Amino acid sequence: MAAAEVLCRAALELYGRLRRIYEERGNVPEEPYLFETDVEICLIDDSCKSPIESFWNGSNTMYVLQKAQHHEESDPVEESNPGDALEASKLVPKEGSGPVALPITRARRLNSLYAMVQNPNMTHLKIRQLVVLPPLWIRCDSSDPQHTYWLGAEPLKAGHKITGINLYTVTCNGPTADKTCFPNLEELKTQHKMRHHSSTVMTKGFARYELFRAPSVEDTIGDSGSCVFVDMTWKTVDKILEMPPLTSAAMLNIMLESGDPGSSVYRVYRELQLLLTLAEGLKTGVTEWPERLESESAVKLVQEFLTDLKRKMFGSCTSGNGNETEEVKSDSTAAESAIKSIFSERGDLDFAEQVWCKMRSVGSYQEVVECLSQIIKSLACGDIQPWIHQGSNSLLSKLVQQSYHGKMETISLSGITPIQMLLEVGLDKMKKDYVSFFTGRDLAALTDMEYFISTSVDLQEQVHRVQKLHHMLEIMVSSTVFLSLKHENLYLLTNDHPEIWKVDIISGHGPKEVKTTWRVSTNPPFDHMTNDTGLFLNSTVKGSHEERMYFITLAQCSQVHFV
Repeated sequence: MAAAEVLCRAALELYGRLRRIYEERGNVPEEPYLFETDVEICLIDDSCKSPIESFWNGSNTMYVLQKAQHHEESDPVEESNPGDALEASKLVPKEGSGPVALPITRARRLNSLYAMVQNPNMTHLKIRQLVVLPPLWIRCDSSDPQHTYWLGAEPLKAGHKITGINLYTVTCNGPTADKTCFPNLEELKTQHKMRHHSSTVMTKGFARYELFRAPSVEDTIGDSGSCVFVDMTWKTVDKILEMPPLTSAAMLNIMLESGDPGSSVYRVYRELQLLLTLAEGLKTGVTEWPERLESESAVKLVQEFLTDLKRKMFGSCTSGNGNETEEVKSDSTAAESAIKSIFSERGDLDFAEQVWCKMRSVGSYQEVVECLSQIIKSLACGDIQPWIHQGSNSLLSKLVQQSYHGKMETISLSGITPIQMLLEVGLDKMKKDYVSFFTGRDLAALTDMEYFISTSVDLQEQVHRVQKLHHMLEIMVSSTVFLSLKHENLYLLTNDHPEIWKVDIISGHGPKEVKTTWRVSTNPPFDHMTNDTGLFLNSTVKGSHEERMYFITLAQCSQVHFV
């Protein structure tokens, strides 16, 4: 088969794949589609984080092509049947693996194929109705002298007609602490003018200063963990790495990672995790118990709790409400200290809620059964007569109400019953906790909370809604903490060592607008860099400002108009 015929056939196959993926985008599976066995095709839309947002802000929908990670190496240009049905990869990548780049020569070929099928002048391809496809971006392995990490292509159109194409190249070097290798801004502007035959350009600046960052909860690489940073933007840049002028627009960004051990509501997060575990166990029949919240076993804590209630009932005969509240406050002293009294334990916990506080350190199904057995036995024997909130609907609360009359229904603590009983009391308690926080600080009215505390849906959905409340709690609490930034955090705004600094050089207007972006950053700008060049991460120094190392990224565009 002639080389030209092979090329045309590959271009048509790629066009067919891309078009069908786009047309069936509502049913795109989680696994990427394959092209010629070695290329994964992902369709990214505005519901996903764009992997190229740091240097391109075009269409929200795009194709991202990368190397298929879970298939044996094969000849990328081997003949394949264009009539084969479009199939998604059914193999799951190895856990923890990130995106992998394609060889630069392979990426260039794919970019050329895409440009061919988007050119209406390529009539020999015999495409009946040419569809304008979303932009294409390809991860590259930087094996060329320029260290290219991305190639891209974006059709230009007037109405429904394709009039040209933008071809993008994104290179990156570093990390380096040598600022003498940074180009002069005038040099960048001159290069842009020569490339695009423009006489005038405009410039826009951007700088990001990181004020605070907590370690990531997960063992991940890149921008993760809770952090606070300021983004500054301005027009008319005079020199590389210049300080943002006083006229800059500034935006304070607070990013939160749920479950941060340094969070003031971390203990509440741990309680929520137990709720989620119980709900999942109720659904699947398998429970993976989280790390214990308390050092002592739940069985021992429940036993001591019941003994204390019995002693108070038959000993001092004082009001259960007042003494039980005092006991809870005593038990929660350490927790209140840890969360800085922002989300302290309520003082009106009833019996069922206190049971949750003792049992939230359970580590096995058998422990749950033993604890509940002790509780039910004490209620049945009349050893305790605890109080519960009016309107409590959990099974345990109903048993307490029945015990007032000396007659309790028989409960078989087998199967999913113990898990459901514990889940119910935990869910009731945490709902009241969140309602108390938000309404007590006039952040919400009780009517605003109805959706989140409704019992008209199943337990799994109730837990999911409580999880939403926790996310709002973390945002509110963390924002309060972060906005009270200390001097040493604010001082970072006055230095000339940003985490990110970039300049956009722009010419043209509308569809003819073209842009060159020069950017430095203290972290690798692309997620596939860490897979191909793990050395980068180990080389980054973020200790002293004098030794701060930067990755240097250059994004350039070439505009081709079809005649």
